[in-house]
Amino acid sequence: RVFLRAINQYADMLNKKFLDQANFELQLWNNYFHLAVAFLTQESLQLENFSSAKRAKILNKYGDMRRQIGFEIRDMWYNLGQHKIKFIPEMVGPILEMTLIPETELRKATIPIFFDMMQCEFHSTRSFQRFENEIITKLDHEVEGGRGDEQYKVLFDKILLEHCRKHKYLAKTGETFVKLVVRLMERLLDYRTIMHDENKENRMSCTVNVL
Repeated sequence: RVFLRAINQYADMLNKKFLDQANFELQLWNNYFHLAVAFLTQESLQLENFSSAKRAKILNKYGDMRRQIGFEIRDMWYNLGQHKIKFIPEMVGPILEMTLIPETELRKATIPIFFDMMQCEFHSTRSFQRFENEIITKLDHEVEGGRGDEQYKVLFDKILLEHCRKHKYLAKTGETFVKLVVRLMERLLDYRTIMHDENKENRMSCTVNVL
């Protein structure tokens, strides 16, 4: 809780002193996002890994601090305004790590950041190729490392499709991208499940699907 308060103090200072065009400090903002995501993903806050008694005790005393810092990261991202493009594609991986935390409200609040990144890159370059390449590479790594689940796939699909379909220019390319990533996620989750299967044919079939 002490660290959370310190990070929030840091965030306040960034917003007050280092956000406007004349004083913007890329490295400080970069440090903030990496620090906040490291805080959110640390092992000692992953409540689903604890016994129900321990989980209840922590929630009762402190609440879910992952949710608190996650909402703060989301707000800080939107505060960046015109500076957002400077963080694409480098921030795709850390934001992905955050959205993969198995906490539904946190996921619902932070998955829309991906659409904002797509939109931001599209306005700058007329495509979102760098974002797309980065999320596919990072997703592969994260799912192989044990993160991600069926609920995440469904939320990712639903939230991003809703946002893309409302956008004048991203409706078609956005939908194609979302379908591609969701299909990849399906294959990766299947592959992860079957890696421990004794049946070599099943494993080979899953590998071919991923490829």
